[in-house]
Amino acid sequence: MKIRMLSLCMTALVLTCRPCSSNAQTLTPDLKTVPEGKGWKGSISATKLTEKDGAAAIEFNKPGQNVVWLDGFEFSAGTIEFDAKGKSAPPQSSFVGVAFRVAEAATHDAVYFRPFNFRAADAERKSHAVQYVSEPQWPWQKLRQEKPGQFEKPIEPAPDGDGWFHAKVVVETRQVKVFVNEAKEPSLVVNELSDRAGGSVGLWCNGYGVIANLKITPNK
Repeated sequence: MKIRMLSLCMTALVLTCRPCSSNAQTLTPDLKTVPEGKGWKGSISATKLTEKDGAAAIEFNKPGQNVVWLDGFEFSAGTIEFDAKGKSAPPQSSFVGVAFRVAEAATHDAVYFRPFNFRAADAERKSHAVQYVSEPQWPWQKLRQEKPGQFEKPIEPAPDGDGWFHAKVVVETRQVKVFVNEAKEPSLVVNELSDRAGGSVGLWCNGYGVIANLKITPNK
């Protein structure tokens, strides 16, 4: 019980709440505490505090899969929103998004973006703009080989690969929908491949990427 209470207290330190509706609350994690590792777990050393329009943002610039997630937080269904920025060149240098159903660094689901493919002239590359994965059973390589075209899609209209864009990830009834900027239609719709019903939420990056204005609205 003491351990559980401590975990809840730590989570409260990095979350602020504001009413979203009569049925749900939007949680706004304090990104300023990520590089300090206060209330967050994972690849803390890969993070750097920066800002977007005066708001705290987290910058990654380290090759390899880097995930940081909220300690003691549980999410089963709802909406995850954030602003992100990568870079359009060189190829394979910028993968940025969010993780959910996080059990540990190697066990999570994620939705991430390849900004270098947003406006690619090659149609195949452009079709790899947004990706869903479920680690460790379904990494992108296995999905592309065994389920081609199902778990990665283009984004229309394509954002600027070097600019900020807004993403909304809706997780409901074992289905994931991804909306970019003000689009009314989702860029990606997939059925979850994980059998985990819950887990934490965090930031996901490989190479360069910046994330700001993370908001989580769990379903009630």
